[in-house]
Amino acid sequence: MSRFFAGGSDSDSDSSSDSEPVIRQPAAQFTFSDEEEDIKRVVRSKKEKRYEDLTNIIKNIRNHKKIKDMSSVLVSFEEFMRAYTKALPVVMKEEHGVTPRVVVRALAELEDFINDTWDDKECRKNLSKNNGKALGTLRQKFRKYIKDFESDLKRFREAPEEFAEQDEDEDRDSDKGSESDEDNVVKVQPTKMAVSFKKEPEKTKQSKDDDDSDSSDWGSDSDSDSSSSDEDAKYTTIRDRFLKKEKAPGEAPSVTTGSALGEETVKKEKKIKPSKRKPKHEEPLEENDDEEEGWKVVNGNRSGASEQPKMFAKDAEITAALVVSKLSEVMAARGKKRTDRKMQIEFLRELRTIAETNNLGPAVAAKIRFNIVSAIFDYNPKVSGPMKLDHWSKLLEEIQALLQLLLEHEDVHLSETVLDEHEEYESAPFKIRGCMLTAVERLDDEFTKLLKECDPHSNEYVDRLKDEVTVTNIIEQVVTYVERLGHETEICRIYLRKIDHLYYKFDPNVLKKRKAQLPADTVTSVEEMDKLCRYIYAKDQTDRLRTRAILSHIFHHALHDNWFQARDLVLMSHLQETIHHSDPSTQILYNRMMANLGLCAFRHGNIKDAHLCLVDLMMTGKPKELLAQGLVPQRQHERSLEQEKVEKQRQMPFHMHINLELLECVYLVSAMLLEIPYMAAHEFDARRRMISKTFYQQLRSSERQSLVGPPESMREHVVAAAKAMRHGDWNACANFIVNKKMNVKVWDLFFEANRVREMMVKFIKEESLRTYLFTYSNVFASISVPHLADMYKLPKSKVHSVISKMIINEELMASLDDPTETIVMHRSEPSRLQALSMQLADKVTNLVDANERIFEMKQGNFFQRGGNQGYNRDRQNYRNQNQNQNWNNNRRQDNRNRGNRGNQNRGEPREHREHQREQREQREQHRDQQREYREQRGQRNVEFDSKAE
Repeated sequence: MSRFFAGGSDSDSDSSSDSEPVIRQPAAQFTFSDEEEDIKRVVRSKKEKRYEDLTNIIKNIRNHKKIKDMSSVLVSFEEFMRAYTKALPVVMKEEHGVTPRVVVRALAELEDFINDTWDDKECRKNLSKNNGKALGTLRQKFRKYIKDFESDLKRFREAPEEFAEQDEDEDRDSDKGSESDEDNVVKVQPTKMAVSFKKEPEKTKQSKDDDDSDSSDWGSDSDSDSSSSDEDAKYTTIRDRFLKKEKAPGEAPSVTTGSALGEETVKKEKKIKPSKRKPKHEEPLEENDDEEEGWKVVNGNRSGASEQPKMFAKDAEITAALVVSKLSEVMAARGKKRTDRKMQIEFLRELRTIAETNNLGPAVAAKIRFNIVSAIFDYNPKVSGPMKLDHWSKLLEEIQALLQLLLEHEDVHLSETVLDEHEEYESAPFKIRGCMLTAVERLDDEFTKLLKECDPHSNEYVDRLKDEVTVTNIIEQVVTYVERLGHETEICRIYLRKIDHLYYKFDPNVLKKRKAQLPADTVTSVEEMDKLCRYIYAKDQTDRLRTRAILSHIFHHALHDNWFQARDLVLMSHLQETIHHSDPSTQILYNRMMANLGLCAFRHGNIKDAHLCLVDLMMTGKPKELLAQGLVPQRQHERSLEQEKVEKQRQMPFHMHINLELLECVYLVSAMLLEIPYMAAHEFDARRRMISKTFYQQLRSSERQSLVGPPESMREHVVAAAKAMRHGDWNACANFIVNKKMNVKVWDLFFEANRVREMMVKFIKEESLRTYLFTYSNVFASISVPHLADMYKLPKSKVHSVISKMIINEELMASLDDPTETIVMHRSEPSRLQALSMQLADKVTNLVDANERIFEMKQGNFFQRGGNQGYNRDRQNYRNQNQNQNWNNNRRQDNRNRGNRGNQNRGEPREHREHQREQREQREQHRDQQREYREQRGQRNVEFDSKAE
């Protein structure tokens, strides 16, 4: 409203022109509407709002219960649950966690109403379909919801009068409070000024709302209106308002006209107005002047003084108790939604600096550093993702400093068994709550996440891998600290962490010490692993740690060619039977152990054992996934996103991978050395089994190709070598397996690769010799041993040994003639036509035996039916009817037929018995012939043995 038309008094309005009241009339209406709006504005606390919402909902529920509107009761009850959830923080703060009695009484009444309605079957029948359905839903939700209020409801059932009195008292208090609020808002000190009495309530209201930023900074419309009305009271005419008044410099402004009351009100306003704006502008400047000069940059996103705890005042005495209390205040905000994690770490570091400056002792310093480590861990919000590199470097520094502090001061005990109230910071022995082992375990997990996040073929991965030296040093320090404490469970846990960083690393000193190239007192990684694992075997109480220790121990033995120790551990532990019940990470470690054990067996020349160790991994076709070295792309919907995320978290770091091409090559070569001689020995055997399905499929797919070029990949080299071995050509087979390309891809990856290549060539010669004898033994009458030795570049003793084993195992029907150094073949092996004929005869015999067994099972029912009399009679009657014969002839014919069938049935059992007797005689003759054949073959073997002697 313009002050020009405000008017000072009633006399002015009378003396003014007729148009002035017309102009003032809208101003009066505008002022009246502002008064109404401002009077309606009531500032309520959060408690009042929440409790008012609950009270309104409870009233609605009671109203709906009166008319039995179950649908509305259900909707109101759901609103009540949401409203009470919102009011829980207020209840916890104001009522100290005690449920308000209004809520308990309302829940008890609703429970009685639901039970009574549910028990009244007639009432339920009269309900509508929607109300009946809503009643069932309400009953289920209510029974589930009141489980948290059972104790409160029990107290209400015991003494409902206390709850009723409390409700009435609360109602009375609320009524009194509302009346007092109304008095504060409406009742105003009367003034003598007619113009200013309308605006006086606004001044009292503004004195209440000093904390309101809008009113304190910029004022309000009511301020301007009230000030204008007060100024109007000082002037008698409009002319006096605009007259210029002269005043001396430095003199306070004065009012020349108006009453003394007006002067006092003006002075009061001048005193009050600066006080309103001071909290917003002057106080922060004073604080900034105390702390530091100049402006202070504030983050607008952060809110609340609780998130920015202030450090100590300048004149405060810094003590251990004061620092610990401030530390608790800072850590109280840990994990809250709007806590600035970065600012929290800065506060902790500032607190650490204050503690070090005042020399508060090692216990306080250790406590603060431990909390800094926890805060750095909490800075990363993603559990599956790695932390940032700058935080990782700071974390390593903090943990190293903390461990150094704990190791230097033996009287500082950091343990999770110490309770918060039993912590001691003043005098030794110092006791602090915390677990250093858990922090180091999490540090190790974060290191693994960082490695998995990096590209394994980049320099970044190498840089991160250099931190493993620091991590292992930290683990060594924790081992020393935990061994000093003497807790067996914690010692087993930290030993396993040390084993995890040790078991996959190859130590060349082990082989050098085995060859006596190093002193006997040199401690190798095998001896260190043996000490750690034996302690876990003896002291561990959980199966998981013991299982992982055994698997790591076997892996380390196999890595250093300790084949017999690794094999004995596998056989004694019986892990093959129980590993399927372990967690996925332990199963992955088991797969890695079996793969490395297979490589160890191959290096030692145990081809069968190597094949047995690797067959379970390679048969599935997913060795990459089983060893946790990557995910194979699958079809759509075979793996969900959540499942893929979990499997990625289980992957092994790249430097711990086992070469899959090396693994597959060793498996295929082992399968070739076993499968090709077996195929040659059982070429015409219908019951031949496959030793290696994967190798057999590779061989068959190569044979189906119309044009086969020179081998390029590793698989093609092995298949080409297998084809050469089938013809007994050991030289071509060895050239396919051992060549420059295969050396670069596979064989050079072995330790002492030349020894492995020589071992492979030796096995290729021996298996090619066996294959040659199996394939061409029926062609020769005798073979010279020196000729075979020269053909396969083997010593005579080795050829003699191979042939002797084949004869003893009945794989080769022959005998050795030592004087002439020849192998005399026995013509007992059938030709291909004879073998096929024998197979056909066996199959036909089995078929006949099966048919006889089926016939004997059913012959009892067959003879009881009398030769299907009913069927024959019906068919005969049908034929007679078609021939239109008379009934007598038909009857006589039926009698004749019945008699004939009876005679036939009486003769059938005798013929059947004679047939069975003939078949038994034939089978006995066949057995006698086979027995005679075996006896003749045994006599020939005896004769050849006697000749050889």
